[in-house]
Amino acid sequence: MKSKYVILASALLISVATFAQKDQIKNAEKALKSGDAQGAITILKDAENLVVNAKDVEQAQYYFVKGNALLDLANKSIETGKNLSLAAESYKKLIDLEKESGKQKYSTQAAASIAEIKGKLINAAIADTQANKHSDGAKKLYDAYLLDRKDTINLYYAASTAVNAQDYDTALPMYEELKKLNYSGKGTSYTATNKASGGEDGFNTASERDLAIKLGTHEKPKTEAIPSKRGEIYKNLALILVQKGRIEDAKKAIADARKTNPDDASLILTEANLYLETKDFDTYKKLVGEALQKEPNNADLIFNLGVISANAKNPADAEKYYLKAIEINPNYTNAYLNLAALKLEAEKPIIDEMNKLGTSAKDMKRYDALKAQRENVFKGVIPYLKKAHDLDPKNEDVSKTLLGVYKALEMTAEAKALKATMN
Repeated sequence: MKSKYVILASALLISVATFAQKDQIKNAEKALKSGDAQGAITILKDAENLVVNAKDVEQAQYYFVKGNALLDLANKSIETGKNLSLAAESYKKLIDLEKESGKQKYSTQAAASIAEIKGKLINAAIADTQANKHSDGAKKLYDAYLLDRKDTINLYYAASTAVNAQDYDTALPMYEELKKLNYSGKGTSYTATNKASGGEDGFNTASERDLAIKLGTHEKPKTEAIPSKRGEIYKNLALILVQKGRIEDAKKAIADARKTNPDDASLILTEANLYLETKDFDTYKKLVGEALQKEPNNADLIFNLGVISANAKNPADAEKYYLKAIEINPNYTNAYLNLAALKLEAEKPIIDEMNKLGTSAKDMKRYDALKAQRENVFKGVIPYLKKAHDLDPKNEDVSKTLLGVYKALEMTAEAKALKATMN
């Protein structure tokens, strides 16, 4: 007889706990409706241990209210990134729960909230990077990726942002995941100028963009190829592995990538860069030759060979590649800019020698000769900088460099005219 009373008592205890939990969820809902999201979270915290034993519908309601409260806190700029991620986590538990139970009451609203959170995380990440908070931005972008793993571009941006933060331990597993997914990012961008804002808007398809043009809201349509990002991904992956002393892992990562993507010339360039980093110059030169054989008229490839040669302190080859890139594409702004920067490097040894000279007649004569050399260096880069400025007048690096050259040559009228366009 006693055992029956024990069972009955246990049942009463469970029943009381269930009612208490229901009341707590209702109270949390009331607190949220009255604008007290933090109060709702506190109430739900008390029900946390009981929710595991609750009915599916009550568990779903618990996660729904919790998600709503956390999202409300994020919308009020209270620990935005953290609360957005926690809200999404709560909504995902709700969706999984209702999918398993077969009873869907809150899933549609939860899915809509997750989509909203994803957008907010991306916008918050952009704000973080603009404020040089790259680590925070990388975390938010990765959280956005976890919400929608099909949208792999967020994983790519998360890894890139982590690199900008020099947080290589965070970036490495992201790049390894991109490698596993064989992500390229290659595609086509469809843009048009918004007549109202004057800004450039992107569209998912050419037909969407063309419809906006037809409706008269947009103009100046542009269609541009988005190049593969595999070269950059494997380059960063390899450089991080090299930094960690994992040279063989870096070589294997790129070798695997080339097997999977034999026609991707950017990967040959990445492998060449790795052998340059490890000072294996023979293999480096062999791979450069292989890259040129594969795509002899690829201006981007040849420009990048120029960059690698410049980094290898081989200015003659760098100049050759930059000029070749310009020959293939006369509107290659960065090739003109890099060529000018390469030639301006000749100024440093001249300045160093000038600073060591004394005031004797011999030294003064040498000073005048060096001054003339320096002026010739500046005069030699003006055509490249002017062309780069004509192609991209809003490029601050080009404008500042050209302005510095004008000032050094005391070309006052040209400097004044250029400065007027920079204000």
